Amino acid sequence: MEKPAPVPSTASAFYWEHARKGELVIQGFEGTDFVQFPPNDRAERFDIDTDPIPVPVAGTGTVYSFSVLHQAFHPAFVEDLPLVLALVELDDYPGIRILTNILEANPEDITIGMAVEVVFEERGEYSLPQFRPSQQEVAA
Repeated sequence: MEKPAPVPSTASAFYWEHARKGELVIQGFEGTDFVQFPPNDRAERFDIDTDPIPVPVAGTGTVYSFSVLHQAFHPAFVEDLPLVLALVELDDYPGIRILTNILEANPEDITIGMAVEVVFEERGEYSLPQFRPSQQEVAA
């Protein structure tokens, strides 16, 4: 059984297009340094009325929080159990957190504050950004 693929909205289409190319981006706004995630139809700040733009990010971060799932929420994920669901805070934009999975790791080894890096999993015609323990940390 195939895992569900992303269904882009008008606001998130740019995010999924970049992910398809192996690039992680968040939403910014022309002429400002304000960024937000997840993408939205408008800025979360009332004083910004400029057009949204994609803002590239490094794709590194730290585990802010996580939970280990032992029961699949969809039949296609049974083989992935236990599955680690996490909030990853981006290194280059503190405060921006992405809800994701942690791959390539033993759930017992994952800790809050662990360094992680983005990886992309193909899902249909899109790619889903997920994270794994930082290879730099493993190599050190």
